[in-house]
Amino acid sequence: MLKEKLKSWNLILASNSPRRQDLLRQLGVPFVVNVRPVEEIFPEKLLGHQISDYLSILKANVFNCDLKPKDLLITGDTIVWHHNSALGKPSSLENAAEMLQSLSASTHEVITSVCITSKKKQKIFNDSTKVTFREIKNDEIEFYINNFEVLDKAGAYGIQDWIGQVCVKKIEGSFFNVMGFPLHLVYKNLIEF
Repeated sequence: MLKEKLKSWNLILASNSPRRQDLLRQLGVPFVVNVRPVEEIFPEKLLGHQISDYLSILKANVFNCDLKPKDLLITGDTIVWHHNSALGKPSSLENAAEMLQSLSASTHEVITSVCITSKKKQKIFNDSTKVTFREIKNDEIEFYINNFEVLDKAGAYGIQDWIGQVCVKKIEGSFFNVMGFPLHLVYKNLIEF
């Protein structure tokens, strides 16, 4: 159904995230990956989904002049919202360990915003999922950051990884949103675009 709806569009995913690419592939629609560098800096006054919305639009805006009439661009951004601040991607393994220690034995919110842009219009939407970790021991954090790719993930973890399998106590909302792509909303908004 979606493939039929999008057959006249050239779908572009502006994301290096292998998870976003895999999830979009699962919708069965052809797309190309085209990523342009963006400095992911946002105004300090922004909170929660305002941050991920802002960054998703920022990533789309670098394509504005180059979009052709049949191009449909998808950009996205994911943050971990914890103790009223945003955790993005860690800057180092030390920073990743600090993030995981702060998430241990608590609940945080994973917020993903997705922006769909064509030459004529733009649609932004977001989703939020609450994730509760049990207490994560220091040796578990050390094992995780030394054996898994943590530097490319908001909050320094992937829910689909080992840490998600053994340390997540509860999840309220979309699992795929925590992976960085709320598939149900992406599908709905592409159908309606």
